[in-house]
Amino acid sequence: MSSGPLAPARIAVLVSGEGSTMRALVEAAEDPTWGGQVVVVVADRECPAIDWARGRGLTVAVHPLLPGADRAEWDRGLTELVVRADPDLVVCAGFLKLVGEVFLDRFGGRTLNTHNSLLPSFPGTHAPADALAAGIRVTGATVFLVDAGTDTGVIVAQTAVPVEDEDDVARLMERIKTAERAQLSEAVGRMLREGWTVGGRRFHFGSACR
Repeated sequence: MSSGPLAPARIAVLVSGEGSTMRALVEAAEDPTWGGQVVVVVADRECPAIDWARGRGLTVAVHPLLPGADRAEWDRGLTELVVRADPDLVVCAGFLKLVGEVFLDRFGGRTLNTHNSLLPSFPGTHAPADALAAGIRVTGATVFLVDAGTDTGVIVAQTAVPVEDEDDVARLMERIKTAERAQLSEAVGRMLREGWTVGGRRFHFGSACR
């Protein structure tokens, strides 16, 4: 799997909450040399991220998964919404739903997510708490390509965050989020400007493996 440089690129961002990582991408795109622009923000619920995006004049859409709704139909609807924006790259920025088969058929290999641990350690929704419970001294954040699993995709970038003696979950999570935002903006920009290649489980920036 490979892609040449995409800049200037179109980016779709999927959100569910406060949207701090989405805001970091929008702000990174203010630099014309970064590589692209956020062209749509899609959420699975009304949330502060959508409010912020509306306030910035970005195109937004809300596509909820209602109780009892058909998950595959929801996935088709999400895919259609994103297709309309014709993005070169999709970024899940705190998006709390797993995308499905239809979405991955269309955007697999060019959809990114972030996770608040050094994968493959501590996948799932409680990674900072799991790290503290395990007594490790270093955790961090991971950017990865989304696949059909949960936090199992090819790793794009990782950054380490020390676990301090006085850390509780909230304190550790906030420091991880700070590292996560910077790492995601840098990784996305490099992918747009340089392209990338995936061979097996190895990701390489640039359109050819070194």
